Amino acid sequence: MAQVRRGGKGVRRSAAAKGRATRARAAKAHTSSILDAVMAALPFTEEQWHRFFLALILAGALAFAWFIASLAGLPALAHAQIARTAADAGFEVRHVRVTGVKRMNELRVYERALTERNRPMPLVDIEGLRSELLEMPWVSDARVSTQLPDTLAVDIVEREPHAVLQKPGKLVLIDRTGVELEPITPAEAADMLILTGPGAARQVEGLDRLLDSAPALKPKVKQAEWIGNRRWNFTFDTGQMLALPEGEDKSALAFVKFAKMDGANRLLGGKAEAIDMRVSDRVFFRCPDCRKDELASMAAR
Repeated sequence: MAQVRRGGKGVRRSAAAKGRATRARAAKAHTSSILDAVMAALPFTEEQWHRFFLALILAGALAFAWFIASLAGLPALAHAQIARTAADAGFEVRHVRVTGVKRMNELRVYERALTERNRPMPLVDIEGLRSELLEMPWVSDARVSTQLPDTLAVDIVEREPHAVLQKPGKLVLIDRTGVELEPITPAEAADMLILTGPGAARQVEGLDRLLDSAPALKPKVKQAEWIGNRRWNFTFDTGQMLALPEGEDKSALAFVKFAKMDGANRLLGGKAEAIDMRVSDRVFFRCPDCRKDELASMAAR
């Protein structure tokens, strides 16, 4: 007797499964053809592509291995072992050579640099030492390098002293940017321009431009006082004082005008104790011993 099998796939179900398989093969073939077309368009051979993917896989494996090693502290241990080996071979700091120092205290540079003495060369903190040196007032720049087998070289670029800042109870040497370098004595400051007044150190660059506007008078200015954080009073080597107006342009025009007046009437070294040019169209003189005709002659332009 014939047996009827139950549970088998129906005709429709079987046809649907075959349809899905056919569509999957078609999609895979279409995707493969697009990928093949893209790969063929690129200027690489199949062998080069194999090498690229192999290198990519190896790089990923090495990165993963390095990550695992870092977690275990192996790079630090290896670095320490290399440093010990270098020290045993004589590659450690035994000598420090400092160059470029002219005015500052050279011993202070050695004090900083000698903290690296007897340290293995691979462990020398070059950037850290340079940062410490740059904190010193006199140091504008510093170059630090190791010279095998055992020398640490430090080359200092010093700031240039430019003027003297008068502070309560002391005189301080400053550079062109107003950075304070070191205290000095009145005798050492005798031939230098002295700046006074609150905030004067921050005005050095503007003061230089003002003095440069009248080169003939520049060397005769011995003291510049910053008044009210807005303008300058100059004291010349004759002891006479010149009051200038506010504003960089106005003060430069007044200073040039005074230079012309001095050239025509010899004001510096004359009877006037003070000249006030704060008003643009007026010049005021403080001259106790002057007659009216002398004052008129001084103001002539």
